[in-house]
Amino acid sequence: MGELRGFLKYNKKVSGYREVKERLKDYREVIKRLPQEELTQQAARCMDCGTPFCHSFGCPLANLIPEWNDAVYRGLWDEAYDRLELTSNFPEITGRICPAPCESACTLSINDAPVSIKEIEIAIIETAFSKGWVVPQAPRRESGKKVAVVGSGPAGLAAGQQLRRMGHQVTVYEKDNAPGGILRYGIPEFKLEKTIIDRRLEIYRQEGIEFEMNVVVGEDISARYLRRKHDAVVLALGCRVPRPIPVPGSESEGVYFALDYLSGATKNLYGELSDREMVTAKDKTVLVLGGGDTGADCVGTANRQGAKKVYQFEILPKPTEWDKSWNPEWPYYPKIYRTASSHYEGCERRWQIKTKKLYGRGVSIEKGIFCEINWSKDSAGRWQQQEIPDSEFTLDIDMVLVAAGFVQVEPSKLLKDFNLQLNERGTINIDEHFHTSAEGVFAAGDAVSGASLVVKAMNQGRSLADNVNEYLW
Repeated sequence: MGELRGFLKYNKKVSGYREVKERLKDYREVIKRLPQEELTQQAARCMDCGTPFCHSFGCPLANLIPEWNDAVYRGLWDEAYDRLELTSNFPEITGRICPAPCESACTLSINDAPVSIKEIEIAIIETAFSKGWVVPQAPRRESGKKVAVVGSGPAGLAAGQQLRRMGHQVTVYEKDNAPGGILRYGIPEFKLEKTIIDRRLEIYRQEGIEFEMNVVVGEDISARYLRRKHDAVVLALGCRVPRPIPVPGSESEGVYFALDYLSGATKNLYGELSDREMVTAKDKTVLVLGGGDTGADCVGTANRQGAKKVYQFEILPKPTEWDKSWNPEWPYYPKIYRTASSHYEGCERRWQIKTKKLYGRGVSIEKGIFCEINWSKDSAGRWQQQEIPDSEFTLDIDMVLVAAGFVQVEPSKLLKDFNLQLNERGTINIDEHFHTSAEGVFAAGDAVSGASLVVKAMNQGRSLADNVNEYLW
C-alpha cells in the first residue's frame, strides 16, 4: 500500500487550525484542510504493514484504511470513496469528530508519526460530494416490513440507513426540532457545522427514510402504537442523564450541565432559542468542571460568547505530557495530555482540584471553594483521594458548567411501557442479537453501552440492522 518506503521519504503533515483571533469571531469550522497534492504524499506513507492494526484494532467500523490510502496515493479518488463507503454511513462526520484511535493503532506509531488517516478520510468524502459521487442507494427490493427507529443520533441514523437499504420502510422519531441527536445538539458548530449533517440527511430522505420530528415517543405516541404500526422497533435513545457533582450549592442558579448549555448555544444559532432564553457566558467568569472533550467544547463556546475568563478544573491527575510523534501505548489510544483547539483560545486548566462548595449571597452563584488533592490506593487497591493540607482556595465565578460525563439512559414512559430490563449501569439490556427483553424491540448505541465514541455507536447501529433484518425476513 502506498509508495515503497514512502513512510521514510515523507514526514507527517497536518493542516492545523484557523487563527485564534479570526475563529473566535464566528462559529465556523476551526480546522483547515491540506491540498490534495499533499494528501497524496500523506497517503504514500501507508507502509503495507501486513497486519493493518488501524483497520483491525483501532477502528470500531473496521474501515478499509490501507485500501483507500492506496487509492488516494494512486490518484483514484473514486475508488477510495467506494472503499470508504462500504463501512461508514457518514464519514464526513466521523472524520471531523472522531479522536482517531485508528491513528493510535497505525503500525508507524510504534516509533514514528502515524499516517494522517483522519485528514485523508475527510478529503475522500468531501471530494466525493463535490464530484457528485454520493448518491441515494435505493433498495433492490421492498420487503413490505416497517421499522420504527427512536432517536436520530449516530446509532439510529446508521441503523435506519442500513435497514432502508435492505428494503424495509423506516421511520425515525426524534423529540427535537431536527434530526441528529448528539451530533446536532451536543457538538458545537465550530467542530461540526450542521450543514454537514443536513447534507447527509438529504441523502437519507431521498433513499426513502421518513423523519417525524418533535415527537416524544411514550408520550406523544405510545409504545403500543409503535408495535401496532411497525414490525420492529429500534431504540437509539442515547445516554443523556448527566453525572451530578455532590457539592453543596450545585443546585444554585448559574450552575448548568454541559449538554444543556451546548445544545442551547446551537439552538440559538439556528433560531430555535431566543437570545433571552439562551444561557450565555458573555462578560462572565466561567468555570468548567471536567477535563474531557465535552468540557473543552464548553470552553470554546464560552469564549465565542464573550466570556471574561474561563477556567477548567479536573479532579483527576494531569495525564502524562508527551511531545514525541509516536504512541507510547501502541496500539492502544494513549492516556496522554491533550490540548484541544478550544484551549488555545483562552483557558486556565488545573488538575487534581476538588470542588468543596459553590455559593453566592443571593440565589445565583458567585464563588467556589476548592482544594488540591492527591490520589493513592488503599489496601484493597481502590483509588482514594486525600486533601492536601493548606491547599484550600476561593475563586470568584459567575457561571459553572458541569461536564462530568453521563450515567444512564434517560428514564421514560416508553421504557416502562415496553417493560425493558436495565442493567446495573442504568442502560438497556440486550442479547447477542441486540434484542431487548421485549419481543421485536432492539437497542444499540449509548443507550446500551453508556456514553462512548460516535464510531462505536455507528458500528452498533450497523450490526443491529443486520440482526433486525434477519428477524424480519
